[in-house]
Amino acid sequence: MAEERLGPDHPVASDSLHNLALLYQEMGLYEQALPLYRRALAIREVALGPDHPVTADSLHNLASLYQEMGLYEQALPLYRRALAIRQKRLGPEHPNEAYSLNNLAALYYETGDYVAAEPLLWRALAIREKSLGLDHPDTATSLNNLGSLYQAMGADAKALPLYQRALAIKEKTLGPGHPDTARSLNNLASLYRAIGDYAKAEPLYQQALAIREKTLGPRHPDTATSLNNLALLYQAMGAYAEVEPLYQRALTIKEQALGPGHPDTARSLNNLASFYQAGGAYAKALPLYQRALTIMEKALGTDNRETIEVLGNLALCYADNGKKSEAVRTLEEVLHKAEKRFGQEDALTRRLRSTLARLKSEP
Repeated sequence: MAEERLGPDHPVASDSLHNLALLYQEMGLYEQALPLYRRALAIREVALGPDHPVTADSLHNLASLYQEMGLYEQALPLYRRALAIRQKRLGPEHPNEAYSLNNLAALYYETGDYVAAEPLLWRALAIREKSLGLDHPDTATSLNNLGSLYQAMGADAKALPLYQRALAIKEKTLGPGHPDTARSLNNLASLYRAIGDYAKAEPLYQQALAIREKTLGPRHPDTATSLNNLALLYQAMGAYAEVEPLYQRALTIKEQALGPGHPDTARSLNNLASFYQAGGAYAKALPLYQRALTIMEKALGTDNRETIEVLGNLALCYADNGKKSEAVRTLEEVLHKAEKRFGQEDALTRRLRSTLARLKSEP
């Protein structure tokens, strides 16, 4: 309607394109969203100028879509450009700057660059607490993201109070049945699972899954994430009969919603392979690891932390399949990558080194 009344290159037409793209993105229909975001950006750059705050909004949202699609190299320069515009035009303590900082940090987090992510997340949190308040949902998002970072770094004691505070804010401001509340429930449950407190983790995972199925639908990527994490919990608890159907359903959703080459699809493949490997079904596990590795290398790069972890898993699967020489060669390759990328004392590097030494010592 806006295009018919005002012409296809009017800023109001770009708003309609942008809103429709956002709807598609929230539905997980990324291929439909992409050309709409691109067209909205092109209109705004011409009509409003390349340094306008609204142009920065388009840059930011296009970057977020690329990020969700696993196209990190395309996302990074767009996030940086959006941040520079907002700092220049809105000032150093505007909530939109915090939004850019938060999402740029999330991109660094997803590519394994935790050192680059941490100061950006703290800066975003400080801006939000000052400009929006201590109990604002966006403040909770910053707390959640900091918790996720510290959990990934192995700093569980730092992560727990951040997750708890974020959940309390979201339940108070958004309600107990909101998808963002489900995200906080899921994160807190994942931390409890990581530290072995399964009794606390299970009801939180179940609550998050119920919220997502009701509000987002049974085929949404976030619903798949809840299924996947619940399967991880049951696997850790030894409730194996519950595990495989959850992993399979999560994988099916991610393949359909995100595509067969998305990193989240690779994560589901890796988790299903790990389950089969733990149960002695090595022939089932091996092709899943190989497919996950191919996706990770293409989407994230060969030196990414997750790619290296999957390669390490594949090496152990080679050993379980009676291919010890191939397993040793692969582990030596992956250890070299980890040492070069993360250093000698990184937790992943130490784990790989220990695994290689154990494998070499076995007859």
